[in-house]
Amino acid sequence: MAKILMMRATCNTNLYLSYAAPLSPQKAMSMCPSFYPVQFGAKPISCSPIKPQFCVQVQAFSSQQSKDELPARVGFLGLGIMGSPMAQNLIKAGCDVTVWNRTKSKCDPLISLGAKYKPSPEEVAASCDITFAMLADPESAVDVACGKQGAASGMSPGKGYVDVSTVDGPTSSLISARIQSTGALFLEAPVSGSKKPAEDGKLIFLTAGDKSLYERAAPYLDLMGKSRFFLGEVGNGAAMKLVVNMIMGRFATAITHRFWVHMPMSRPQNPDCFSLICSMMASFSEGLLLSEKVGLDPSILVEVISQGAISAPMYSMKGPSMVKSLYPTAFPLKHQQKDLRLALGLAESVSQPTPVAAAANELYKVAKSKGLSDDDFSAVIEALKAKLQQKS
Repeated sequence: MAKILMMRATCNTNLYLSYAAPLSPQKAMSMCPSFYPVQFGAKPISCSPIKPQFCVQVQAFSSQQSKDELPARVGFLGLGIMGSPMAQNLIKAGCDVTVWNRTKSKCDPLISLGAKYKPSPEEVAASCDITFAMLADPESAVDVACGKQGAASGMSPGKGYVDVSTVDGPTSSLISARIQSTGALFLEAPVSGSKKPAEDGKLIFLTAGDKSLYERAAPYLDLMGKSRFFLGEVGNGAAMKLVVNMIMGRFATAITHRFWVHMPMSRPQNPDCFSLICSMMASFSEGLLLSEKVGLDPSILVEVISQGAISAPMYSMKGPSMVKSLYPTAFPLKHQQKDLRLALGLAESVSQPTPVAAAANELYKVAKSKGLSDDDFSAVIEALKAKLQQKS
């Protein structure tokens, strides 16, 4: 059986990997060199199982794209921490970009770089060939796509809508149905990566939906990211992203135990790594089992994580600032808690126990109640500090 390969080439290459049946978690684990860390806002929307899909496309590419490959007009909806640098990368590459954001002032820096502006998602979609959307949560994603003056109202046959927001499968399916009712095409493409990878064009796209739109959008994805996976039907990309972010959320609580609970503050150079390793193994195992239960290939999850922020560099990147109680925002804590909430809904829909993720979610909720919603997700350490202080 062919192994997943990490793609680092500088030319366009397609690698198709087909499996007759899903790999077991044990087999997926055996394909990873080591699991030791050095190697390696609203009511929840209910989730339902997704159709298994075991064929994935992994794409390696150069960030230098020929302008002849790019359609004439691109829209971008949502210019927050992630959306703004993603849109900037398109503009800097010479794309004809039209932007929209609820707060118009967030559009101004991109307009100064050459972007056009439209006052509604409908007008952006009507004026563009492909429209990207990066919204904060499922409610915003639905409203911007399907609401009054939403993008769907400006769609028509031949146009494409690519939602790069992190939402649950049912939300993605709802948006897909509305977009397709206009004759337009839909692709979900949630990203793995935070602010810095977005700025550097190093995101990982977890796409699913219309294959022809995937191929049309590929040059843009290449400008904004370092790799992309095509996972089949709508819902698969959303599910993969939620599993990845569930593991990432547990990562922060594991780091908390390493640097706060098991580390005497007088001896920061000698932290006890045992609980960190156990916590990360439990979280990773939980993620592998959940990915298989909802119809994903666990080996693809291994590959996505091996390329992403929760590989070894995250430990050295987040740990020191957490010790100093500094949490510069790369990925807001409120969004991490939202993703955990959605992942727990996905697990509940298939009766998959996720006790580690549930425990992490409770800590994030405590952190939100302490006014840390807009801090980096690593600020979850403050929730555990509060619990420890209550016991002392």
